[in-house]
Amino acid sequence: DMFTLGYAFRPWEEAKVIADGPSILKYVRDTAAEAGIDKKIRFGHQVVKASWSSVDARWTVESQRKNPGTGEMESVYLTCNFLFMCSGYFDHDKGYTPEFPGLERFGGRLVHPQKWTDDIDYAGKRVVIIGSGATAVTLLPELAKKAAHVTMLQRSPTYMVSRPSVDPKANFLRRVLPSKLAYAINRWWRVLFTMYIFSVCRRKPEVAKKALFAELQKE
Repeated sequence: DMFTLGYAFRPWEEAKVIADGPSILKYVRDTAAEAGIDKKIRFGHQVVKASWSSVDARWTVESQRKNPGTGEMESVYLTCNFLFMCSGYFDHDKGYTPEFPGLERFGGRLVHPQKWTDDIDYAGKRVVIIGSGATAVTLLPELAKKAAHVTMLQRSPTYMVSRPSVDPKANFLRRVLPSKLAYAINRWWRVLFTMYIFSVCRRKPEVAKKALFAELQKE
């Protein structure tokens, strides 16, 4: 939730701690604008290469962008002494798609979430989500609002707990305590509780499983 994903210097102040995409995007943009970070970001640049020179002790980063005047792609070169990359394993050009034997016989539409377009109409249709990662978890409840039926196809079952998007206790603390103090308490409570749950699941999986099933039966 946003108590663990938010910025300590600018606490999350919305009522919903499990927020939707547009709310998170607005929070990130507002934070960047408030700190003046957005003025230092080179938007519209795609990094294609980074080269290190031991002779010059310097990085040279090549990126591409559209020329503001002509609209044609052009290369832009930047140099630096220290390069910090947060690219991860994500491929912006083409997301990973495994080979599915017999895919040519599939009569429906195959969509990779990375290439989601506005013309995708799933209303009243039967949908299968392959996988159970964060993207699938985000897609499923939204697709279920309009689709006739949604099935999550997963190789390894994932245990999940249903939680309300609004936390009354967290909002109470924010009403009676200074914003940053309430944020710190809510944040560390979630961090420590998550560590505790992980520890129990790791050391005593059967106990954790029974406790989880017991909670599900109450609902």
